[in-house]
Amino acid sequence: MPESISQLLLPYVKSYLHIIWQDENTDNNLTGMINRGMARLQEIAGVPLDFIAEDLPRALLFDYCRYANSHALEMFEKNFASELMSLHIKGQVQANSEVAP
Repeated sequence: MPESISQLLLPYVKSYLHIIWQDENTDNNLTGMINRGMARLQEIAGVPLDFIAEDLPRALLFDYCRYANSHALEMFEKNFASELMSLHIKGQVQANSEVAP
């Protein structure tokens, strides 16, 4: 069975957050944060995003997880407003270019 994107990203997110211990509860919590972050960022962008590539979606996902892990998620969208707007605009340009004749 292929690994999910959240499972592939888990070790990178743990490294980003400086989590070096192995704990199933921590891994489950982080996997949930990754899944919720991917869903929220794709909702903002309006298109599917590539979180594997080293690009803006991945960077924002890691910061989403950082804020969620610090119990400060309510500040994420405020503090990253310009990056989220850029993500949204790029997503809409991409969506329009795929539909344009």
